[in-house]
Amino acid sequence: MPESAPLDTEQVRADFPILQREFGGEQLVYLDNAATSQTPDQVVDSIVDYYHNYNANVHRGLHQLSQEASIAYEDAHDRVAEFIGAEGREEIVFNKNATESLNTVAYAWGLSELGPGDEVVLTEMEHHASLVTWQQIAKRTGAEVKYIRVDDEGYLDMDHARELVTDDTEMLSVVHVSNTLGTVNPIADLADLAHDHDALIFADGCQSVPHMPVDVSELDVDFFAFSGHKMCGPTGIGVLYGKEHVLDEMQPYLYGGEMIRKVTFEDATWNELPWKFEAGTPPIAQGIALAEACDYLDDIGMEAVHRHGTRLSEYAYDRLSEFEDIDIYGPPGDDRAALVAFNLDVVHAHDTSEILNEFAVAVRAGDHCTQPLHDKLGVAASARASFYIYNTREEVDKLVNALDEARQLFA
Repeated sequence: MPESAPLDTEQVRADFPILQREFGGEQLVYLDNAATSQTPDQVVDSIVDYYHNYNANVHRGLHQLSQEASIAYEDAHDRVAEFIGAEGREEIVFNKNATESLNTVAYAWGLSELGPGDEVVLTEMEHHASLVTWQQIAKRTGAEVKYIRVDDEGYLDMDHARELVTDDTEMLSVVHVSNTLGTVNPIADLADLAHDHDALIFADGCQSVPHMPVDVSELDVDFFAFSGHKMCGPTGIGVLYGKEHVLDEMQPYLYGGEMIRKVTFEDATWNELPWKFEAGTPPIAQGIALAEACDYLDDIGMEAVHRHGTRLSEYAYDRLSEFEDIDIYGPPGDDRAALVAFNLDVVHAHDTSEILNEFAVAVRAGDHCTQPLHDKLGVAASARASFYIYNTREEVDKLVNALDEARQLFA
């Protein structure tokens, strides 16, 4: 798509029937995409097709349905690998969500590799899925967790990062895009920093993969995780990318069917990658549908998706900045991802969200699973408007107009 060509939102919106819903005579304005995106007809149809035509367990049977399901499920790994620039299916593990992906690394790698004197470096903007998991692993192993500062503008303090990451660092786990601040972190630079000290790097891509082109090989991350339900896919599917040689050296932490090669009464050996990390019946329909979501986004073009989201967030930032009684968190509007977290003075974020709901404007309110970051910001909660391929400038205007109603109600 040429640089000047805008994304055709009307054509995109036609694929999402839920956007036609009305509440109290007002058409839905869905601005909670950082939590969960909506799902297009094409992805829903792929799920229906699986259940209607070849529903069977994979890798377990020689009958036709199982063969068809197995091929589609394995092809889904290939498609996701292609979408994020991985070398192949061996580097793509399907889990139920990104949180499970992170826990897979924390338990399968962390419990065996970390010990007293080792350090895990996070950032102050980490999602609880990262922060809490590494906290608990550190308590079990005796390792220490350290946090890279976030500066007053919402950027990661790279000078502080260079101070914290040392030869004692074993893992650097960092969010690619902050789900609260909209900050896009320099993952490739952080990967270089980690590798200079023989540490591994784990990047949380939940807010990046749906919104921008991502190539894990270029980023040179050792691990990368994201969720299907934030990128037009279904719930119940998350992806763990890991460099093949790193995954190959790791031991699984979930055991059962599918992940084994040979079992005796005395011992067991593990299946090849990625299946050794997919114990039990995997998310078959979800994986197939996630591949369809990759096709859907690629048909639009990830550069176009990125431009559309950042332009909307910049417009929202500018509109909200017109009001002195609105505090906006994170970098300037022209240097952020597709979300804006804010607070209206003297109105709690939950009240703001409830009032916006009266106008059929759906936003998130709370700490967005970043309680320590909100503590640093000095607020208990914030409201968050997050944008995707089907949102429009007119919907941003509706958000601003609804906030004016909230302002008047609490005046």
